[in-house]
Amino acid sequence: MIGITVQENESIDKALKRFKKKYERSGILKEFKKRTFFVKPSIKKRMERIKAERRAHRTDNRD
Repeated sequence: MIGITVQENESIDKALKRFKKKYERSGILKEFKKRTFFVKPSIKKRMERIKAERRAHRTDNRD
């Protein structure tokens, strides 16, 4: 579980901002969205292959 300690003279806004940054960096929301619905292994494999092709195409275009 993610938690932060609020400093003595720290505003709530600043503490909330620190918490949000920590939350985003942890990847909890990304993992939650990924697991909201079941993806068949064949579709998952196809999506990964397409991502890899796009990545390779982008790197080819940069050079």
